[in-house]
Amino acid sequence: MPTPVRSKLTHALETGSKAERAIANYMLSALEQVPFETAASLAAIVGVSEATVGRFCRGIGYASFKDLKEHLKDDLGDHPWLVSDRLNELRETARDDEGHLSQGMELEIAAVVRIYEYARSPEWQNVVARLARRQHVYVAGFQTERGLAQYFANQMQYLRDQVTLIDLAGGNFAEILASDREACLVIFEARRYSRLAKLLARDAKNFGIPVTLITDVFCDWGREAADEVFAVPTQFNQFWDSTAQMASLSNLIINGVCMELGPQVEERLNRIAGLYGRFTGHVGDPVAAIEK
Repeated sequence: MPTPVRSKLTHALETGSKAERAIANYMLSALEQVPFETAASLAAIVGVSEATVGRFCRGIGYASFKDLKEHLKDDLGDHPWLVSDRLNELRETARDDEGHLSQGMELEIAAVVRIYEYARSPEWQNVVARLARRQHVYVAGFQTERGLAQYFANQMQYLRDQVTLIDLAGGNFAEILASDREACLVIFEARRYSRLAKLLARDAKNFGIPVTLITDVFCDWGREAADEVFAVPTQFNQFWDSTAQMASLSNLIINGVCMELGPQVEERLNRIAGLYGRFTGHVGDPVAAIEK
């Protein structure tokens, strides 16, 4: 039986040159996007020459990049790129208006498929169990991904105690790196990557703190600095890279943690809802009177 493309790419990621590792890393992180690429477009994304892409494909046993994509069909199977008649209709409408919208929509759907594939992986189950059971969960985000980290931390705080968004202003990360508590760390980061993200991930891992990195498909340092890397596609034919699918992935993680914790979550949710009703209140809520 032929060796799957995934296995060959994984081997190249472990043994190849810097350029070969960069190509393998991108392709492993974005297999569902590879069918949309050409050798030229892939080379531009990774930052290598088109000839380098061709040599890489031949080096792992394929006649060309096109040949690799043909073999990749066996790895991907029959994924539901467009999962209903409504989506098909929307695709045709988008194509009639602007072709780039149609392609962008398909890329986003492929990204969702990728995220749900992550949710079936052993690494995902390890992360969910850890986030539910570890004594303390730290969350960090840098630059524009700071908002994603804030959202994730706030949502997690509804489910369990001891969830902290790391203070970047302190300049030393002592709350996690100088603590003796059993902890784990979740980092959100996308290119151009903050130097602090790489340093924090590396030092936390060296201190024995499990690190989960949620990043884009271009991150070539994540696998060395983190225990798990969830690389999310971010390019959807838009002016700016979109991290929307990182938020979708974080929602799935939160859902997994909720399921892992079980019925005890309800008591905490009720307590927090009661506290919010007492101090702040909700629009049109006749039940919880705000404390005077």
